[in-house]
Amino acid sequence: MNFKLLAGVAALALAATSGHAAVTVLGDTSAEQCSKAAFHEEADDSSLRLCNEALADGFLDRRDLAGTYINRGVMQMIRHDYDAARSDFQHAIEVDADIGEAWVNRGAVNIIEKRFKDGISDIDKGLSLGTEEPAKAYYNRAVAYEGIDDEKSAYLDYQQALTLEPNWDLPKQELLRFTVTRR
Repeated sequence: MNFKLLAGVAALALAATSGHAAVTVLGDTSAEQCSKAAFHEEADDSSLRLCNEALADGFLDRRDLAGTYINRGVMQMIRHDYDAARSDFQHAIEVDADIGEAWVNRGAVNIIEKRFKDGISDIDKGLSLGTEEPAKAYYNRAVAYEGIDDEKSAYLDYQQALTLEPNWDLPKQELLRFTVTRR
């Protein structure tokens, strides 16, 4: 199962959503359709309904249940419904605390809400568990570090995001703001 990460959501102005962490759920079910919608960053009412149906059916194993909560949470973030997104990521963690994307996405919500230390803590946990798109986690954590005025850590995380995804423009743009001097 793959998960969709929400990244770039916390970019300096805390506005843009660029790349989310969704979860692949397999099978010919509403959960699979919910997963596909999340990967395509679709957050319309019908996509959300697919996720709701999958969660209401009760036929998902633990991992797919957690993944469906993550996917619906991604959609909620796209819709700027951060309370609902936080709730979905929390449910995913309660169902299966070993899925890094749930932690990273909850961290992104914390960052959007300017709860930077909580965001850093969640993203640290997600990175330690592993995530399919770690560059996005490093990028969001860099934003959080800037929020607590830790420019050195922010710079290093933007660098790590760029190292992992050399063609990604967001970390490139952020790094242009830094001047590195040797002491």
